Amino acid sequence: MGNRIRIKLRSYDYNLVDKSAEKIVKTIKGIVDHVSGPIPLPTQRRVFTLNRATFVNKKSREQFELASYKRLIDIYASTTKVVDALTSLDLPSGVDVEIKG
Repeated sequence: MGNRIRIKLRSYDYNLVDKSAEKIVKTIKGIVDHVSGPIPLPTQRRVFTLNRATFVNKKSREQFELASYKRLIDIYASTTKVVDALTSLDLPSGVDVEIKG
């Protein structure tokens, strides 16, 4: 096994990301002593501007914002117990999990 596992969580809802990160850290703390995180990464915001009318009233516009929230967790001294605990974890469907070993 490698000596570090990096977990990157990504979602459009910050509550889901925070709850998932807390669940992962709580599960891993029982197995390994040294866990770093959750570290909040910068929020990526995308703003879309649309015309309200199709033909006239060019100045009448509406803006929408899509924010992507990210958290980073590092697990040091990984073992097979840690990998088994991570694979058996049940996370919400709105959270994208990326694990690098």
